Amino acid sequence: MSTVTTAPESRQRWLVLATVALAQLMVVLDATIVNIALPSAQADLGFSDNDRQWVVTAYALAFGSLLLLGGRLADMFGRRRMFLVGLIGFALASALGGAAQSFELLIAARALQGVFGALLAPAALSVLTTTFTAPNERARAFGVFGAIAGMGGAIGLLLGGYLTENFNWRWNLYVNVLIAIVAFVAGSVLLSRTDETHRSRFDVPGVVLASTGLFALVFGFSQAEPQGWDAPVVWGSLAASVVLLVAFVRRQRTAEHPLLPLEIVLDRDRGAGFLAILVAGSGMFGVFLFLTYYLQLTLGYTPMQTGTAFLPMVVFIIITAQVQSNILVPRFGPKLLVPIGMTVGALAMVWFTSLDAGSSYGHVVVGLVAMGIAMGSIMPASFQIATLGISPRQAGAASAMVSTSQQVGGAIGTAVLNTLAATAATAYVADRVPATPQVMADAAIHSFSVAYSWSAGIFLLGAVLTAALFRTRADRAARLADAAPAAAHAEPVLAH
Repeated sequence: MSTVTTAPESRQRWLVLATVALAQLMVVLDATIVNIALPSAQADLGFSDNDRQWVVTAYALAFGSLLLLGGRLADMFGRRRMFLVGLIGFALASALGGAAQSFELLIAARALQGVFGALLAPAALSVLTTTFTAPNERARAFGVFGAIAGMGGAIGLLLGGYLTENFNWRWNLYVNVLIAIVAFVAGSVLLSRTDETHRSRFDVPGVVLASTGLFALVFGFSQAEPQGWDAPVVWGSLAASVVLLVAFVRRQRTAEHPLLPLEIVLDRDRGAGFLAILVAGSGMFGVFLFLTYYLQLTLGYTPMQTGTAFLPMVVFIIITAQVQSNILVPRFGPKLLVPIGMTVGALAMVWFTSLDAGSSYGHVVVGLVAMGIAMGSIMPASFQIATLGISPRQAGAASAMVSTSQQVGGAIGTAVLNTLAATAATAYVADRVPATPQVMADAAIHSFSVAYSWSAGIFLLGAVLTAALFRTRADRAARLADAAPAAAHAEPVLAH
């Protein structure tokens, strides 16, 4: 069954943007908001250091592995319906986690948050994709949405620090209930009730292969730091993920109703957009992780001070995202601007390698401003082009790939950089016996520097790949001219 979506009036469209942006912010910040609260939660519930990682990992596993399924459900049953269901579920899971009196219940609640986040995130982005079709409005809307994707982790640290210091760790979960209620009420009123649905058959083998493959991928990387890369659980999970995801791709080539139509990914522009989001996700979470360690362990910042320290990055993401989306991307296109953003990100990481025990916050803020400019350059243009030209019936699948790219990038970046840093710290201490407190402090700073160096390399690789993959203005214009008859009812194109 299929119904036609009616575009809301202009003013209402911007209220729709505010609603889906609020939901997106809730999902993204939940990847980091509990990090600062972990010591307090551990003291309250009495779980071990080894178990502590599962508070973060449970959310990432459920969220990352079910995103493609969530996108397909949005396409099948309607974006409005899945958006509202995701909000209700996320709120209930958050309330359950906040009230948890045992470690096991907290982990179950975090996993449930991930499940409903996987329904919510693709639905939110696909609502945006089908609501904003005029090029100038689309650019502004994706500028806002991309900025939120880039700064959500930093806002999570800031909000987490405030709630932990002024209330208690449980409010890092309860706050989602308040956000979800506001978004639910607004979504119920604003989102189109004539939402397009496609009650096609469900690709069960595709769902199983994609979900288990993504689960194995995220799980393998999440276990690399605590278990070591040579642990069977790590390489076994990663090998299984490769086999499962290859089988998934083969299945999608022949499935009558594929979970992820391969033309979504194989388009050069969209593929480059997904890649850019994955690289930015890797670098972004690396910054949050190691700068948080540095500010708290080396400079002695409190959780609230640490969160506040990231504010310049947030401000420059917002400013850059709007300038890029409204002025620069329409004029120069993603082929130029996304690689420039990647290069600025690499330079920021190189700058962070110069931090030492005597560095001031003024030294830190230079790198944070550069990272804000980098994320504001990469995210909005990549989000916009990754969902460009998608038919409404595939908006959920394309949106799910955007969220999957960011989530998998974060998992890979965190695991790889964390392992490299831990290895560097161990080697540093081994060469300097005895391991005095000063040696240990120097080892931590050295390990952060190693992680920043590798992250700079990841950004530079991303710059090269996106510069090569994104189409030129002439290529895109020629392709659109060839496809004009078929595209008569498709979305307007991204300005070149």
